[in-house]
Amino acid sequence: MNRPVESEQAGRIRGVAERLRAAGLDLLVVGPSSDFYYLTGLVGLPSERLKVLLVSSQGESAMVLPAFEASLVDHLPVRPALYPWEETQDPLVGLQRAVRDLGSARRVAVGPQLWGVFLLRIQQALSESGFVDGGPLLAELRMRKSPSELELMRTAGRIADQAYLQVIAQPVASRTEREVLGMIHDALRRGGLDRLGGGIVGAGANGASPHYKTADRRIAAGDAIVIDYGGQYRSYWCDITRTPHAGPPSDEFRRVYRIVQEAQQAAFESVRPGVTCESIDRVARDYITRHGFGEHFLHRTGHGIGLDGHEEPYLVAGNALPVEEGMTFSIEPGIYLPGRFGVRIEDIVVVTRNGADRLNSSTRDIAIVS
Repeated sequence: MNRPVESEQAGRIRGVAERLRAAGLDLLVVGPSSDFYYLTGLVGLPSERLKVLLVSSQGESAMVLPAFEASLVDHLPVRPALYPWEETQDPLVGLQRAVRDLGSARRVAVGPQLWGVFLLRIQQALSESGFVDGGPLLAELRMRKSPSELELMRTAGRIADQAYLQVIAQPVASRTEREVLGMIHDALRRGGLDRLGGGIVGAGANGASPHYKTADRRIAAGDAIVIDYGGQYRSYWCDITRTPHAGPPSDEFRRVYRIVQEAQQAAFESVRPGVTCESIDRVARDYITRHGFGEHFLHRTGHGIGLDGHEEPYLVAGNALPVEEGMTFSIEPGIYLPGRFGVRIEDIVVVTRNGADRLNSSTRDIAIVS
C-alpha cells in the first residue's frame, strides 16, 4: 500500500519537533509572521488580538486564535487543535489549556517575530516555564529551500528582471526618482507580484547612500541611478539592484562599475556547498579593496531571502556558517563615493550541488538610459 504524501507543512512541523527534542525543549510558540505561514500555510498579520501557533516536541500542534477566525484553519494542510476565544474572553486561558493538553512546557522556544507585549503576557501565564530564543531553530529549517519554494522564487526573480528591462527601455531623464520607482512598481504589479517591497531609486550623489530614501530629485544626464527593489510572489520575495546610467558614463564611472561587477562575479563563482558565509563576503571585499575602494564598500555582501526579504544566512565577516545546497541569498557588493555616485549590483542566488545558480538573469552590464 502506498503511503500518503506528507505535506510540506507536516514535514516542517516534524522538523521543529525533532529540533525541540534535540535541544531539550518542550514547546515552540510562534505568532503571526513568516514563521507562522511557513509552518501552517496561513497568512496572518500581527494585531492586538492574540494568535499563536504552538508546536510540541512530540509533533503535536495547537492554535490559539480569535473565534471569528477559526474557519480560516479548515483547509490548512495540517489542522492544529483549536483553542478559539471570544472577544470578551481572556485568550491566555485558552493558551494555558492548550499547553496542558500538549504536555510539558518547562522550556519554551519563542519565535523571533512574536510581539514583545504578547511574550510578556505569555511569560506571566506560563510562570513556571523558562523561555529561550527559537530563532536559530526556525532558521535552520527555513534556510534550505524546497523545490516548490525555489520555483516560486524563480518566478519572482523573473518578474523582477522583466520590470527592470521594461523601465530602462523608457526615457527616465527629467523624471523624478519617485516617478521612476512608480514605473517599477507598475511593472511589478503587471508582472504578477502580490506585494511590493518599497524600493530605492537614488540618482547621482543620492546613490552614494546605500539605504537612501527615494525623493523628488530629477534625474539628469550624467547621473548614475541605483535602483533596488523587490516584492513577493505567493509570499516569497525577490530582490534585485542594478545601476544604469543616464547618458554616456564617465571613464571613472565605468571603472568603478567594472570593479563592482567583477567583485560580484568573483563572489558568485566562490559559492559552493561547504564554504562559509564570511568567505563569500571576503572574496567580494578583498577584490574591491585590492582596487582601492575598500573603505567605500559599506555593508555586508549579502543576506538570505525567502519568506522574508532579509533572513538568514547573512554573508558577513564573522559568520562561519557553511552554506548548503538549497540556501538562497543575495550577492550585492557596492562602492559608494560620497557626494558623487554609488554602484551596486545585486542578484539572488541558490546554492546547488556543485556551485550556485542565479535567480536573476537581467543584464549586469552598464545600461545607458535616455
